Amino acid sequence: MDYKNAGVDIEAGYRSVELMKQHVASTIRPEMLGGLGGFSGAFSIEKYKTMEKPTLVSGTDGVGTKLKLAFLMDKHDTVGIDCVAMCVNDIACAGGEPLFFLDYIACGKNVPEKIADIVKGVADGCVQAGASLIGGETAEMPGFYPVDEYDLAGFAVGIVDEKDMITGQDLKDGDVLIGLASSGVHSNGFSLVRRIFEMTPESLDTYYDELHGKLGEILLAPTKIYVRALKEIREAGVRIKACSHITGGGFYENVPRMLQEGTLAAIRKDSYPVPPVFRLLAEKGEVEEHMMYNTYNMGIGMVLAVSPSDVDTAVKAARAAGEYPYKIGVIEAGEKGVVLI
Repeated sequence: MDYKNAGVDIEAGYRSVELMKQHVASTIRPEMLGGLGGFSGAFSIEKYKTMEKPTLVSGTDGVGTKLKLAFLMDKHDTVGIDCVAMCVNDIACAGGEPLFFLDYIACGKNVPEKIADIVKGVADGCVQAGASLIGGETAEMPGFYPVDEYDLAGFAVGIVDEKDMITGQDLKDGDVLIGLASSGVHSNGFSLVRRIFEMTPESLDTYYDELHGKLGEILLAPTKIYVRALKEIREAGVRIKACSHITGGGFYENVPRMLQEGTLAAIRKDSYPVPPVFRLLAEKGEVEEHMMYNTYNMGIGMVLAVSPSDVDTAVKAARAAGEYPYKIGVIEAGEKGVVLI
């Protein structure tokens, strides 16, 4: 009896590392020290000593049950983008610059080509965020996960000068809310998605005219990474007063997190186009409107608040970064919360 007979293939682990090296190399920043394969990752913060009060910010998350679709479609090269996005977007919400990312893959069986595909997505996400993929872990856990399934999670660390943190403390009546379009469902609410639609390869391969594509392709579209857009807006001279990443809990749970007591976010539902996938989910699942806005991003992945005088500049900068920004509402005096009108 040996470890391989017990279900853990050490040689497959070595092969996975070799296959992923080319993807990791695409993420390397000058501050990254050492190479892939050490017991820890090292990252120099020498260049940030000029900050008045350098402050580390972090985010951690996973992809969730969206992975079930990847299993059924046997497509694994984009879920890594989701994993990175869920972490670095949270860092960007605080005004931070993501520095590095580490991933954790736990699987029932280590298939090196599949692991390399997953890591390719992680690397693509890191490139979009400007972060180094500094390390990670692949754990083969036979008997714990089915042989054809895995879980994917990770965390990111970023930095910001304390004075530049986005806190919402100066938010006031009359400030304008700008929404940045999502790429679709992103990585939240898939437990409900999987109840609404039959989860079979045939169902996911079904073409819907209203979606202009196959269901699986639309649902598996990776989460947008907004790091560059927020950076472009700040570098255009705009002070982002508050920011919210619209993840699990939709508008009703996430928007209030950017507010201070005495401020209310009033959002117009007709101020931007709601992607067809959400209308299809609501129709097929008979999901009432409040629950849709309390579960999904409904087409807006990031909400930021700026002064009225900064709106045009912020919109222009977001467009230059490749995003689709919309003026979706205003801040009003009132009880802390969000109203959709």
